[in-house]
Amino acid sequence: MKIAVIGSGYVGLVSAACLADFGHFVTAVDKDESRIKALQQGEIPLYELGLEEIVHRNVRGGRLSFTQSLGEGIKEAQVVFIGVGTPSRADGTADLSQVEAAAREIAAHLQDYKVIVNKSTVPVGTGRRVKEIIARNLRAPVEFDVVSNPEFLREGSAVEDFMHPDRVVIGTESPRAEELMKEVYRALYLIETPFILTNLESAELIKYATNSFLATKITFINEMANLCEAVGADVQVVAKGMGLDGRIGPKFLHAGPGYGGSCFPKDTRALTQIARLHGERISIVEAVVVVNENRKERMVEKIRRVAGSPAGKTLAVLGLSFKPNTDDVRESPSLAIIRKLLDAGAKVIRVHDPAAVTATRKIFGELLYYCNDPYEAAEGAEALVLATEWNAYRRLDLARLRSLMKTPVLIDLRNVYTPEEVGKAGLRYESIGRRKGTS
Repeated sequence: MKIAVIGSGYVGLVSAACLADFGHFVTAVDKDESRIKALQQGEIPLYELGLEEIVHRNVRGGRLSFTQSLGEGIKEAQVVFIGVGTPSRADGTADLSQVEAAAREIAAHLQDYKVIVNKSTVPVGTGRRVKEIIARNLRAPVEFDVVSNPEFLREGSAVEDFMHPDRVVIGTESPRAEELMKEVYRALYLIETPFILTNLESAELIKYATNSFLATKITFINEMANLCEAVGADVQVVAKGMGLDGRIGPKFLHAGPGYGGSCFPKDTRALTQIARLHGERISIVEAVVVVNENRKERMVEKIRRVAGSPAGKTLAVLGLSFKPNTDDVRESPSLAIIRKLLDAGAKVIRVHDPAAVTATRKIFGELLYYCNDPYEAAEGAEALVLATEWNAYRRLDLARLRSLMKTPVLIDLRNVYTPEEVGKAGLRYESIGRRKGTS
């Protein structure tokens, strides 16, 4: 099939590359001239495991191309995916301006039947809104259908998630569109991937409900971690005991500094606004949003309790991205904690991250000291905060860290280490959801 993908950001580029790998001929469209030129020259503008290889393979194979021209991109396409951004507005609602602009431009170039697919995360009702916009802006009578096909891509595992998804959700009331979408995902259909065929509204809500539930699991175990610290329990053991229950499962039961990234914060806020718009309240998700926001301040209080006031101190932070295997720092707990430490008067914050230094520098400029490795970050530090659980931080030479630090204090916000191994190296240790103090 011939497919167009509008938007070459995270969702758009991963979708375009993977659809090409399914054997389709895919044109990725983006108005950003520098981004398109970079892609045409083989430069991948984002960090995602396996993406560079799959892009280059399909460009070489003639199945993937890039253009600024939407008209050129969709001219021969049978299916057109909209994969543009839907950032949060100040009130928490999703900004659909890019989706609506794409719909208007599609209408201006529509000459024959096509399926228009909302791949972006959009509020309930957007599919029908896109259909209205296209119908109103058509230059000649043309048949088309609009489909909701939400993505469930984890940053750092997006290629794997696209190629081997838990399910494919297709929202449409058109048998013709449904058959075309099955053809798009024929490679997944053949390996018996579960398909959910439903209406537009259900498909749109599945995405928000999923992310909000996962955010709730994270927030719940963080609340349990607080209780574990108070009563002398171990949150990792509690989480294991919970996760072995088949009704709960172990995933997303890892205590830490809170969730971040481009999806969970945005989608939880949007879901609460969608509910209010329709006269409903989702009190659980509203509480999740508040608790997660307060989580960063609690982490700073933990640092203050262990290392004393940040004022005038040199501190080290390992991990800047919101999770490992990505350079995404959007709503990263690490960056929120760094900002609060600076506001509290920290003299120097020495930081390291395997991928997210460039993105962090764009935000903080020269307010931070950027280091080439974890040991450089530890030099002269009066406390070291492990904020993101990159594999590179899982087997650090703890004795070497101790020798480099002014004050040997390790504050492990991801429970990467055990109190025993850190204690043997001579560092004072603080973690999440264990007994207060050095345990």
